[in-house]
Parts: sequence; structure tokens; C-alpha cells
Amino acid sequence: MNQPSHDLRDLRDPSELHDLSRLRGLLEGPGPLLLVPDAVLLPEGPAEGAAVVIADGTFRAVGPAEELGRTHPRLDPVRLPGHLLMPGFVDAHHHLTQSFGSALAYGEPSEIFRRVWVPLEGALDEESAYTAAKLAALEALRGGFTTVADAGNRTGVDVGVVASATRDAGIRCVLGLVCDDAATGDPSVLDGAGKHLARYDGDPLVHASLAVSVPEAATDATLRGTARLAAEAGATVQIHVNEHLAGVERSLVRHGTRPLEHLHHLGALGPQLLAAHATLLTPREMTLLADTDTAVSYNPVASAWKGNAVAPATAMAERGIRFGLGTDGTRGDGFRLADAAEFAQRIAYGLATGDSSCGAGWTWLEHATRGGADAVGLGSRTGTVAAGLAADFLLVDVTNPELALSWDLPWELVRRGNRDQITAVFVAGRMRLWRGRPTGWDGPALVRRAAELARAAVARAPITRVHPTSTAARERSTSR
Repeated sequence: MNQPSHDLRDLRDPSELHDLSRLRGLLEGPGPLLLVPDAVLLPEGPAEGAAVVIADGTFRAVGPAEELGRTHPRLDPVRLPGHLLMPGFVDAHHHLTQSFGSALAYGEPSEIFRRVWVPLEGALDEESAYTAAKLAALEALRGGFTTVADAGNRTGVDVGVVASATRDAGIRCVLGLVCDDAATGDPSVLDGAGKHLARYDGDPLVHASLAVSVPEAATDATLRGTARLAAEAGATVQIHVNEHLAGVERSLVRHGTRPLEHLHHLGALGPQLLAAHATLLTPREMTLLADTDTAVSYNPVASAWKGNAVAPATAMAERGIRFGLGTDGTRGDGFRLADAAEFAQRIAYGLATGDSSCGAGWTWLEHATRGGADAVGLGSRTGTVAAGLAADFLLVDVTNPELALSWDLPWELVRRGNRDQITAVFVAGRMRLWRGRPTGWDGPALVRRAAELARAAVARAPITRVHPTSTAARERSTSR
């Protein structure tokens, strides 16, 4: 016989600890859970009257609430009125250990990695690297991301520190190991790559990946070897490709081919490759991506803040090129990222051609969730609300002024959604965030410690900025 169902309306005010404890008890209690929101966002669109059964960190069943109630008579329904249950966002390109310097990139010209990121990461010790990565993970969770793909770091700290930070935060992480060897000629790079891929085999939240900063940073043998190792392991190789004009020109001078063409010549393109940015693509390179089933991380905010161009993502979608959306560490808000993805296409391509849709709302939700999971190599594990996949999902309040008068929910989520509307974030079936605050650990204390460590790290890092801060620039302009 069913017990009385629970109702989220009784728990709308999270200020009292006993309310939070009650909600966590309902949603993290032993045994399977039957969650009944107003609607569930499925690949075909929002389904009203749908429900999910969660057990052992996965979706065990997805379907009409009445049907699941009949087939699971012993489960007490947890009713979530005024809420949409949707897949968590996937950040297909991040640099977790760069969070201390995010604002240092504002107003700077392209290729800031030489002047800002390499010096900053080089100034981090083990505690700083851990704290920076956990801070980035917290921001990602607050923005509705349940998975982040970290493209590796150059801190000199063992990559396990970043794994621990993301695991402790409770976010799923595709963890890159940088395999650059062009400058050092290190013969052990591929051996280390193989060990890294094996190190996280079976880890529930950390998924190993290989990374190369840019094609020119690795020898041809390593570019071939990482592609082979990743393909054999079912993992990804993350490489910044065709991002900046200077990088394209260096490749033309060195190899006589563009970076993406050079990777194709080496046999490094393929389903295992995640090409970050890919903003500067010729028609031939678009064909190479499509023909080799290579994935791309489309990073629209990074293009606006520090890039040379906007990746032709609408054309990629039309060509069937696999791609996800990435923040590149700019800002951790999945809704704003989806909005930026559509907006950048409208400005860069749609206005000139009279394309008023630019893929429509569902395109950007798709590539922010399921498409992103596929791009980072986790399409069989997460990214969709479907039986058998990890229960990585969001509870989104749809009673707010932006979403309550709904006519086309996918478009509204893209254009009017924001992280303030996220009530809870779940990864592997566990609540990781409740109304912007992490569960099980002290988020504000982490932020305070990060502020202390960041000031020290930036002070000792030999960072070179082209432009002054906005305040200094204003003073300079008014004094002329």
C-alpha cells in the first residue's frame, strides 16, 4: 500500500535547516525514489505528467507518472509541483585550475594563454590547485552543470589533485592529462598517458581523457599515439584546434597545412578527438570533421571575450558534426551558455542571411546536454533523462515570471532561463546543490579560502596584461 506522497511545496523555504534535512532525506533516502515533477524534459521535448524512478545513481524508469505509480506500488511519490526535471548541462571545455584568474581575461586580445594562463597555473601549489578546481566545480554546479570536461593543466601538480577536487565537490569530470612533448622531447609521455587512462577505470565520477594544448605543442608521434590510446580506451583527446589566426599561421609556416589538416594527415582525427573551439574552419575542414566523426567544443562566450571568430555551429548541426557547448572557464551558467550559443550564431551568421531561427531552441538545449555528453565521450552514460543512464539532472522552478507563462519551453529555457531558477542539482542520483549552496560541505568557506589563495597566486605569477583594469582605464581616459 502506498504511503502519503511528499510535496515540495512544504519545503519552499530552505532557510531552516530541518527543511533542508527533510528534503535531502526524501531525495537521498535508501532505496529507489519516484519523482513526480510537473514535466520532464525528454529528447523529443517537455513531457507533462511524466515521472522518473531513480535507484543506485541511475534512472531506472522514465514514463507517465500514473504508469510508474502502478508498476512501482511500494514507492512513495515525491511530488515536485512547479518544477521541470531536465538533464544537467555538460560543459564540453573547461580549465578548472584557471578559476583564480577568470577576470584577468576581460578585455584582453587573443592567445592569452602565454601571458596569463601558463604563468598563473605555474604559480599554484597543491592546495591552490585543489581549491581553484573545487571553486570552478562549485560555480559549474551553481550553473546547472553536472559534467565538466577539463582540458588539462600546467600546474606541475599531480592531476589527481584536480580529480579529488571535483569528486569532493560532487561533479562528474572528464579529466585531461596534458601530453605536450614538443619542447621537452620527453619519451615517457605516452607511457604516462596509458597509466592515466587506466588510473580512473571504474571511477564513478572521474573519467580519464588525454589532452594536447595545441597541435604544435606535441610531436607527431605523440599526436598519433594519444589518438590510438584514446580510441582503444574509449576515451577522448582534447586539443585546441583552429582557435586563433596566429595558431593557424604558425601551422601553415611549419607544416604547409592548417592545424586541423595537419591532424588529419597524421590520422589523429576521429571519434576520439574533441577539437576545442574550431572557430576558423574552411569548407574542406568542415568536411573532414563530418567524414571522420570528430567532435567539437563550441565555446561562444570565449569567442566573444578573447577569440578571433565564432565557430559555425549551425552549419555543423546541419552537417551532422558532433559538438557540445563549452564555457572555457568564462562563466559557469548553463542557461546563459545556451543563450550565448544561439545569440552568437544569430550575430555572426543569421543576420547576414535572414535566418531568424538559427537552429531553434531545441538545438542549443540538445547540444548543451545530450550532444555535449556525446562530444566528451560520455553519451552512453549521461546527458539524457532515460532509463539506464546516470541520474544527472536539475530541478528547475518554472513558476517564476520568466518561465511561468510558457508557450515554447525549449526556447524559453534558452532565452530566459538562468541559474537562479535552479532549485536543486543532482549527480549520480545524489543531491549536490540546493538553491545555490552545496550539500554536505561548506561552500562559503571554500570561496573565502579561494580569495586568499588567489590573491597570493596572482601576486607571484609573472602575468602580463595588455590592458589595465576597467577602473584604471576609465581614470586614464578621463584624465586625457
